[in-house]
Amino acid sequence: MEAEFDTVAEWTAQVAVKLGAEYHVPAGCRGSGSPAALDWLCEHMRLAAGDLLVDCGAGVGGPAAYAAQTHSVRPVLIEPEAGACRAARRLFDHPVLRALGSAMPVADGSVDSAWSLGVLCTTPDQLALLRELRRVVRPGGRIGLLAFVAHGAIANDQLPDNHFPAPDALRDLVADAELEVEHRLSTADLPAIPSDWDERVDAVTDALTERHGHERAWQLAERQSATIGRLLGDGTLTGELLVLRHA
Repeated sequence: MEAEFDTVAEWTAQVAVKLGAEYHVPAGCRGSGSPAALDWLCEHMRLAAGDLLVDCGAGVGGPAAYAAQTHSVRPVLIEPEAGACRAARRLFDHPVLRALGSAMPVADGSVDSAWSLGVLCTTPDQLALLRELRRVVRPGGRIGLLAFVAHGAIANDQLPDNHFPAPDALRDLVADAELEVEHRLSTADLPAIPSDWDERVDAVTDALTERHGHERAWQLAERQSATIGRLLGDGTLTGELLVLRHA
């Protein structure tokens, strides 16, 4: 996990800067959001100009930057890995705080909305993460999730750093956090990714492979990405978009 969210994050920022500004957001969204997924979340979370949006587990910061560009929100990025924090600061002009998602340095009820994309399955303390998201979002505000949900057994040695909830477990987590699901959509039902977006992501990936393909951190990150892709392809995992509110 450290390879992907620390070392590779900094490499990603270096490549994106070299390729040009139009590559920054696609590079920053690798593995954490497509335009269709982010558009769906922005719409159903009712993001509006000037809203304060916390991105919990922000990584390189691409999704938050996308929301800022498309909906004029004011993002605050929360990210535990130092390399990812440096990468986000290099690519995007948004506040970045290094902290765990389960212990955010954010006052109670002080933000309009928050999201956490592909993060729930990376932490064993999932209830604490959801409760923390509930704590920082004002009553009436919305919380967005991209969660990877397990519909079958996954060998312990395949993705040892991941903790994919089963559908019933995710439902119980949401209820135990005193949240309720307002909207839900499988990522399989989203529109296709635009070709120009895919081309920019591919250019970033190709450049990373050329520069760092021989290095263990890149190989580990790519192996994890390929394994998740395979499990999504055979239905063992599904990607689920959820919009939550205070119950």
